Amino acid sequence: MKKVLIAGANSYIGGSFKAYLDQFPDKYKTDVLSMRSVVPTQDFFVSYDVVFCVVGIAHIKETNQNRRLYFEVNRDLVVAIAKAAKKAGVKQFILLSSMSVYGLTVGHIKKDTVPNPSTAYGKSKLQADEEIKKMENENFIFTCLRPPLVYGKGCRGNYQILKTFALKSPIFPNYGNQRSMIYIGNLCEFVKCCIDFERRGLFFPQNKAYVNTAKMVELVAKEHGVRIRFTKAFNWALKIATVNIIKKVFGDLTYELVDTVDKYEFNVTIRLTEGE
Repeated sequence: MKKVLIAGANSYIGGSFKAYLDQFPDKYKTDVLSMRSVVPTQDFFVSYDVVFCVVGIAHIKETNQNRRLYFEVNRDLVVAIAKAAKKAGVKQFILLSSMSVYGLTVGHIKKDTVPNPSTAYGKSKLQADEEIKKMENENFIFTCLRPPLVYGKGCRGNYQILKTFALKSPIFPNYGNQRSMIYIGNLCEFVKCCIDFERRGLFFPQNKAYVNTAKMVELVAKEHGVRIRFTKAFNWALKIATVNIIKKVFGDLTYELVDTVDKYEFNVTIRLTEGE
């Protein structure tokens, strides 16, 4: 049996992962540790085989006033957790990083793409990745996950923008874009496999195929019994749009198709996300 500690309470991904591992009580013992107002020491991590660190600030508007918090939490606290875990003899440290380290709203990313973050969030995430990478040795496995958009029941973020379109807009652009995304169940399965096989390195966990925004909106609307009409009339405008939110919804943003997970097929993931 492996003892797994999820560092970071009240995390959508962390909470989902605990529920996922709880399905296998004979293989994993999983605990959650809140890191709020805590100075990490090795005592917190003694006897654990794996630490999955989901600590971080996200989904809040970045301002000059809160910019320092990103570095205090996403970098300094996360690095301190990794150092304490290593001192405690933890064998594997899995870090939830971000696609934001590449600083792109459109584009194609490969394993050798050089990170170039444009926000405090992305910069703080990258700096944590780089510092923890320096700690790695044969006795301390570092597993760095940079997932794309994560969606699932109860998720936050850009998926909710698409859902709003699906439920409130009578028409939607039939635009042929591609985006890397991952369903929460597929992400949990990927993290589980990283633990089972003690994988080290950088990973881009994602669904087995790219997602088309219009197709996702169509499936969401269908799950709610909403009729929506698709049109190509606005496609010319979407191609030249420079507004950030439009690029986030309709632009192409993909990882190379590595580290794919197909435990849950795409149509099924929307049904599970939108179902009762």
